Amino acid sequence: MTLPQTPSFRLDGKRAFVPGASRGIGLGCAVALAEAGADVLIAARNGDAVAATVAEMREAGLSADGVALDVTDLTAVRRVFADYGPFDILCNSAGLARHSKTVDTAPDDFDAVMEINVKAAYFLAQQAAISMAGRGGSIIQISSQMGHVGGQERAVYCSTKHAIEGMNKAMAIEFGPENIRVNSICPTFILTPLTEATFADPQKRAWIDAKIKLPRVGEVADIMGAVVFLASDASALVTGTSILVDGGWTAG
Repeated sequence: MTLPQTPSFRLDGKRAFVPGASRGIGLGCAVALAEAGADVLIAARNGDAVAATVAEMREAGLSADGVALDVTDLTAVRRVFADYGPFDILCNSAGLARHSKTVDTAPDDFDAVMEINVKAAYFLAQQAAISMAGRGGSIIQISSQMGHVGGQERAVYCSTKHAIEGMNKAMAIEFGPENIRVNSICPTFILTPLTEATFADPQKRAWIDAKIKLPRVGEVADIMGAVVFLASDASALVTGTSILVDGGWTAG
């Protein structure tokens, strides 16, 4: 009898592009991919933050480069793929949240969130798929548990994350013949600088604690294993779906 072999979680020789990687979840994803052996290009709007992150990753012995990029500038996005590609992995962590009650939503806020969370995500995936044609690859969108449920004062944000889930399913069908996989990671509330205000609000903290079934909230490290799984051969038959890293929030 020949025992089956576990597929590798290693990413040696792979090239990964991680927009939104200068802090928080995106930074965690970039570090995880680099630790697994990938050469990682990180991007964010703040060039100084990108440079500092690259320097710290290199100091830790990781393979990293960086570029200042506004993901809503589609010409600049195409230029990055032309100048730095091709890539084997796209992990898009760029995103925006402007929460309000539906009746208070300003059109400018609606447009800004849609521009980054949906339009930019769509065209990043488009360019990644072009880059991966004939080679295969993995497209990973950092979505949210709010792509599967609703949330308080989050009608716009939930709309964008539900859009990501539908977009991924359609792209998975379209890109499957090229061996390009398209998936999302859907975190619950993760302790990052961006969520400090939410966690500091006693009413919102109580809501979060009541919904998460495990006895703690999320940390950036909770996302890192999921991104390596989806980027690697360990998930070679996984496409058009999402990994819910939500502590049981969506279980009921």
